[in-house]
Amino acid sequence: MQREYLMENEAEIRRLEMKTEAPVVEAFALRAGLKPGMRVVDIACGAGVTTSILAGLAGESGSAVGIDASRERIEYARERYGDARTSFAVRDFLQPIEDLGSFDFAWVRFALEYYRAESYDIVRTVSSLLAKGGILCLVDLDHNCLNHWGMSTRLETALGAAMQFMEEHANFDPYAGRKLYSHLYRLGYADIQVELGAHHLIYGELRSVDEYNWIRKIEVLSEKLDTRLPGYSDAGEFLDDFRSFFREPGRFTYTPVISAWGRKG
Repeated sequence: MQREYLMENEAEIRRLEMKTEAPVVEAFALRAGLKPGMRVVDIACGAGVTTSILAGLAGESGSAVGIDASRERIEYARERYGDARTSFAVRDFLQPIEDLGSFDFAWVRFALEYYRAESYDIVRTVSSLLAKGGILCLVDLDHNCLNHWGMSTRLETALGAAMQFMEEHANFDPYAGRKLYSHLYRLGYADIQVELGAHHLIYGELRSVDEYNWIRKIEVLSEKLDTRLPGYSDAGEFLDDFRSFFREPGRFTYTPVISAWGRKG
């Protein structure tokens, strides 16, 4: 049975769309080997913007299919980004997918972190969609939400406790990125390459897109945390303290992003 996506809420489409930067997606995909003429599958495609970007790279002779478990997001993606070369399908990627044909390039970005227990099985399912010689590109965060300087000891302790709770009780993986190479290696992929960089690098005045993304993320998670955070009377007090910290220009926040890709034998 499909597990509920941890960030599921009525405003998630907007958050996913706002935080997607086309040049970043293009750079990752091109380095991994996406070329014109390829048939691409985008797993956990969300609002569809990334699928559209990948379809653009595949060119007039290629195409892209976005897959997501949310019917609402797929309907939005079809209306906003669907065209002759960009299509979308509602599928539970925790189950075998056998009706979409084969692909030359598979993209899984910022999805495995929400499925700690099933991450390898998801990668194996996606791998089954690739033709021989196809490329599987995995991109995810590592040490997610845990790299800040300037926090009070109280806030840092509570945030660490919240992330540990999500890891143990909400199937969230703050360390998804470091496991990507292993997934490909276990599946026998050839020519595996790995890159490490910074996804979030936030200092000085806060950009509106970063404020919306992070504050909205903390708001949703605070609502879903069924636990008492140390040092705080309730989730609202914790959220107010995080907002105050995050809006302070003297704070420093970063999140490592790891990408790994290889070719199916």
